[in-house]
Amino acid sequence: MKLYLSADIEGTCGIAAWDETEKSKPEYAHFANQMSREVAAACEGANAAGTESILVRDAHDSARNILPGMLPENACIFRGWGREPYAMMSGLDDSFDGAMFTGYHSGAGWASSPLSHTMNLNIHGVWVNGEPCPELMMNCLTAAMLGVPTRLVTGDEGICSWFERYVPGAMTVPVSRGVGNGSISIHPDKAVRLIRDAAEQAMKLPKESCMFPLPEHFTVEVSYVRHESARRAGWYPGAEQTDDRTVRFSCDAWMDALTFFHFCL
Repeated sequence: MKLYLSADIEGTCGIAAWDETEKSKPEYAHFANQMSREVAAACEGANAAGTESILVRDAHDSARNILPGMLPENACIFRGWGREPYAMMSGLDDSFDGAMFTGYHSGAGWASSPLSHTMNLNIHGVWVNGEPCPELMMNCLTAAMLGVPTRLVTGDEGICSWFERYVPGAMTVPVSRGVGNGSISIHPDKAVRLIRDAAEQAMKLPKESCMFPLPEHFTVEVSYVRHESARRAGWYPGAEQTDDRTVRFSCDAWMDALTFFHFCL
């Protein structure tokens, strides 16, 4: 079996502030280590289920956060940005037997994380076919486009609960719960253990129970914090600016929506 794993940091166990996610800040080192532990745990669990090869995608900020030496030897790691529409899913193709997401977080404006956002802090909200679209939704749809099932999601309670509504047959591990501008987290060692066990179970699930639903048509809307960003995005071919801060784009192929996001988020 072959696994793809995309890792973010804001949904890592214990994180409660932006300084803990930024490489230049003193608090960062501890949480980069915990992020690496959680990724390694998912890899180890997948290996226990018979996975032969793993591609880990470091998908936060500079995409240079995970400590590669903490990963098992059958894992490769994609660091840095490919500068193409796959973004947090760079390196994914239809040869993978499953995708996992660790350290993922609630979407822009959600009360379930003090670090809720979608792609960047200039985004007020993203919707796909009228439904709120966090980063996880974008990436699950990319996996579904390629026929790859989403087997496991770890992160804050809000994003895990959101995912369970779409793919109830897959695995989740909520490691924290947002409370206003803070969060309540489980013990970091417990998070590592739960993630390892869930990843092992996840790789044994039937593919059909882990497929994220892929619509036949997409109407995507992006609302920006800054009105000038909407004006700029409104010039994207096929897009329309619907109010001072919002742009709409419609298409039949998810790859077209991804390309819109690539240039307009």
